Amino acid sequence: MTSFLLKRLLALVPVLLGASFIVFSIMHLTPGDPAVLLLPQDASAEDIAVMRESLGLNRPFLVQYGSFLQGILRGDLGTSFRSGQPVAGLIMSRLPATMQLATASLIVAIIIGLVAGIVAAVRQYTLWDGGAMVTALLGVSMPNFWLGLMLILFFSVFWAGRFGSVLLPASGYGTIQHMIMPAIVLGTAHAAFVTRITRSSMLEVLRQDYIRMARAKGLSPFRVVAIHALRNALLPVVTIVGLRFGVLLGGSVVTERIFAWPGIGRLLIDAVRAQDYAVVQGIILTYAIIFSLVTLGVDLIYGLVDPRIRSQYR
Repeated sequence: MTSFLLKRLLALVPVLLGASFIVFSIMHLTPGDPAVLLLPQDASAEDIAVMRESLGLNRPFLVQYGSFLQGILRGDLGTSFRSGQPVAGLIMSRLPATMQLATASLIVAIIIGLVAGIVAAVRQYTLWDGGAMVTALLGVSMPNFWLGLMLILFFSVFWAGRFGSVLLPASGYGTIQHMIMPAIVLGTAHAAFVTRITRSSMLEVLRQDYIRMARAKGLSPFRVVAIHALRNALLPVVTIVGLRFGVLLGGSVVTERIFAWPGIGRLLIDAVRAQDYAVVQGIILTYAIIFSLVTLGVDLIYGLVDPRIRSQYR
């Protein structure tokens, strides 16, 4: 297990280096000059040159990238051009909100996806199966921003007009009520993927000989599905759930904007608009680290689900 972890952790190094270089390159190739944005419109060329020098933007590209990597090794992601605050501090102040929303959304996706996928597989070619697949298709096709606006109109605007008070707050952060609508918006889209993978995996397992044997021995349908079939069908589900969590962290930008959720998604949008290179680079690097760790966690969970894989860790 120890050697496996070391190998995987070492494999993350080139991935993170590549991600940091790509993001650093894209931000510096983006049209516009942060120095110009930070100064008044009537700033002179001399003022702009002084500002660029103070921000370190006048140095060669590779020198800037090298300084960025040295800062990462010290735990320093740089300083925001806009606010002058440490980037690491800005990210850490917003990261808990994004993690909470991603976790709640993943729970919604797992509950809906597993139940719908199992029912669709057990009731194959019935109305249950067709309804689950149509719902999954709608979940994949429905834009997050549209669903978010519809939920706000119904649970906040319409409900307040009809009953005199909102059922769920349209924006904000701090309570479970604030989290319900954003979690539903993000969770339903990802529940569609979980439903399709669960159904496909369950159908494959239910056709196996040991499932027929379990049924022939007189075991109850619930025991056959829940104990014998589901555990063996979970491996691809674990994969998609792990990847969905990484996508949820990076894909919550629009949802955070709609519901005024104070996560790093909103911080990323504001930083891109202001061409705040340091903040954008720090956020993308944080996404890459979390996604890589999630992938490593999925590999470790494989061993818990399937003992045959566990032997490869030794």
